[in-house]
Amino acid sequence: MPVHSKHLSADERRAATVRAVVQLAAQHNPSEITTTAIAQQMGVTQGALFKHFPTKEAILEAVMGWVAERLLARVDQAAAAASSPLLALEAIFMTHVDFVAEHPGVPRVMFGELQRAKMSAPKRMAQLLIRRYGERLQHLIDAGKASGELSSSIDTAAAATLFVGTIQGLVMQSMLAGDVRRIRNEAPGVFVLYRRAIGSRP
Repeated sequence: MPVHSKHLSADERRAATVRAVVQLAAQHNPSEITTTAIAQQMGVTQGALFKHFPTKEAILEAVMGWVAERLLARVDQAAAAASSPLLALEAIFMTHVDFVAEHPGVPRVMFGELQRAKMSAPKRMAQLLIRRYGERLQHLIDAGKASGELSSSIDTAAAATLFVGTIQGLVMQSMLAGDVRRIRNEAPGVFVLYRRAIGSRP
């Protein structure tokens, strides 16, 4: 569905561009999405698009900024509403899954940027997002170890890596199956296994 943006402000036009890329990435390889396709998705000319973004890389940088801002805000909100570190980890897990299910183009863009051989502004932003996300997880894992809710013997960094890798695995399998939204059904059972791996021992 085209993102109509002929009468938008500059900020609204930039936001519409990001939405268009995320929508296109849900169905296409992000590396093959051209500025022509983005403009067509928005219902504008390429000239109008380039008034706000000088290059495709600048567009992808804005997309990564959009992903980072919204995903981190949502996981922070989910964690803040939880009553314990383990419940906060579960809330983050399910919130992340919901975010991917709502925006199936996001993991395609993320994976595409991280696979680039050369460093770029979008790749740097993707790496920063992962680092900031990991820091939040490690803080919660350490809090859970301190409270006795999680096993004191687990490696905090490894547990955070496993958390992210578990979500990535769910995403990859659902992409291979052709339906990213299926992760909502599979996520609860998978988190049970993760919780058992890091939980305190009787």
